[in-house]
Amino acid sequence: RLPEQQKTSESPLSWFRGVYLPPALHPLNKTFVKGGEWQDTDSTQEKRRAFLQDFCRKYNSRKKLQTHLVHLVSRIYVEDRHKVLYCEVPKAGCSNWKRVLMVLSGLTASANNISHDDVHYGKHLRKLDSYDLKGIYTRLNMYTKFIFVRDPMERLVSAFRDKFEHPNSYYHPVFGKAIIKKYRQNADEEALKTGSGVKFKEFIQYLLDSHRPIGMDIHWEQVSKLCYPCLINYDFIGKFETLEEDANYFLQLIGAPANLKFPKFKDRHSSDERTSTEVVRQYLKELSKEERQLTYDFYYLDYLMFNYTSL
Repeated sequence: RLPEQQKTSESPLSWFRGVYLPPALHPLNKTFVKGGEWQDTDSTQEKRRAFLQDFCRKYNSRKKLQTHLVHLVSRIYVEDRHKVLYCEVPKAGCSNWKRVLMVLSGLTASANNISHDDVHYGKHLRKLDSYDLKGIYTRLNMYTKFIFVRDPMERLVSAFRDKFEHPNSYYHPVFGKAIIKKYRQNADEEALKTGSGVKFKEFIQYLLDSHRPIGMDIHWEQVSKLCYPCLINYDFIGKFETLEEDANYFLQLIGAPANLKFPKFKDRHSSDERTSTEVVRQYLKELSKEERQLTYDFYYLDYLMFNYTSL
């Protein structure tokens, strides 16, 4: 269980107060699933869905929704052929999921020959917020909605390693310079000029600062604010910890081509050790006890919604 959350002026749970509950869970269409080897995966899936539904029911009340619909669906990708909606959670297999969506939509024959830049900057996939309101509502009601999540601290450390421990022409000059300028005492001119060499402790100081020198980024934004799981009723909840198994089961559920399997390759920095529980522990050692607690508090809702436990 998470340590008791420190008292703050506003509980994170209040973010979801004053919204309608999503409709009751719809049964997954298992018409396309062949063979009995998916029984355990299916059982786990039903438990995850029920757990999230119970959480949302417990912390929601029935008042008018304040957040604009277009904002709610801004991270959701559309694949019309197989009638699926995917909410992108960075650092939880999203690059390979976009590759799979490109194959499903007929844009390419294989997920294995699509570059990282083509996936993220090629603009091959359409987002739900690009449709008119009728198109958004129709797809939300008719399509199979899915999300893949990850242990919040693993996801955070993975994002830090990817964006700040490797050369990056965006994150170093934009985020790195601002972070070093505000949180590093006696920073040298080179660091201030390039923004390279941000330390994990400095990154956490930025994350927890209510007066950040630069805004949030989707790679470390909370899933509760990226995908709004209590407002959008996701039909399938996959986890990075069981990525391949969950993904291939989902592909069967939607009737994907039999030869399409979820890619196994690491998208970038393939020679690096994957961000595991042990790797995360090493990074957390750089933080004070209070900083660790506040970081857990920051992702409090993500821990609760998806039944993760703190290290």
